[in-house]
Amino acid sequence: MSASSNNPRRDSARIDIADAHEALSAYLTERMEGECVVIERSERLSGGAIQENWLLEARVGDRRQRWVLRTDAASAVAASMSREQEFAVLSAVHRAGVKVPRPLWLCLDTQVIGRCFFVMEALAGTASGHRLTTDRALEERRGALCVQLGENLARLHRIRPPQPGLEFLAEPASDPAQASVDQYRRFLDTLQEAYPALEWGLRWCELNKPAPLAPRLLHRDYRTGNYLVADGTLTGVLDWEFAGWGDPREDLGWFSARCWRFARPDLEAGGIGQLEDFLAGYRSVSGQELTAGDLLFWQVLAHLRWAVIALQQAQRHLSGQQRSLELALTGRLVPELEYEILALTSGGEA
Repeated sequence: MSASSNNPRRDSARIDIADAHEALSAYLTERMEGECVVIERSERLSGGAIQENWLLEARVGDRRQRWVLRTDAASAVAASMSREQEFAVLSAVHRAGVKVPRPLWLCLDTQVIGRCFFVMEALAGTASGHRLTTDRALEERRGALCVQLGENLARLHRIRPPQPGLEFLAEPASDPAQASVDQYRRFLDTLQEAYPALEWGLRWCELNKPAPLAPRLLHRDYRTGNYLVADGTLTGVLDWEFAGWGDPREDLGWFSARCWRFARPDLEAGGIGQLEDFLAGYRSVSGQELTAGDLLFWQVLAHLRWAVIALQQAQRHLSGQQRSLELALTGRLVPELEYEILALTSGGEA
């Protein structure tokens, strides 16, 4: 929507924050206890197909301030939690010492910009997976960065149910791995086309699943591309809309899965560094001994999950629900994921 388009309050499908500077300035002035806030510039940040992130540059009295506003994108999906719920999760993990942007204000009044939103602090750094995995300036710092990423994830996994303020999260499954297998199989059964490699992977998971660990709070998208790095240091983890209770090894398998290594598939820790460094950082906080072998099952499940998501995204395009080249191309990832599932399971008992 351009500045000449309809007011965003009357068109919630598309929002240009530039059209709402005045209303946002008034809202933030109230939050700052009357200290005058004037938003001078806003910029849509890259990424965020499900949510939109906007950088706000403001003048607050005689000083400059940078915030990030987070709201639903037009393509928001039902599996994603609401902004009110995500704000609650972000607040809980921030209190637990997890490196995240500090959550500041939640606005449920849709009259301000046309949607609910929250504002958090703006952190330094880049989240670009391709840039982080190819940046030569990081070479000497990759080991330390992997340790930081492991430590940070372990701090998240200290949070156990029940947790005040997070009552809206679904009760943890008694067997999270089997619950995921059942969920993915139900989806595949709705499709007209058969995916035997995915069915094979699901059956392999049933036959090789480990005994579940006590449930912890999971990010469920803890991977390269969803955290910020500045000068070789982790500054914060982003995108908490899929958080929930589950087996903590799910997050470790997702982080280390080949599909999230971008330009460096040889670096098992998210394309950033060595898995041993990441697990050492995790162990230093959690006290839990894990090896690459312990994560094999969860890496298989990670590729199955991503394949199901890719098929769901493609269905949204093909059904006409949301025409998008990005969604259509996401569906083309499935053969690569099938190949990786077969490669990972080639030595399994199944």
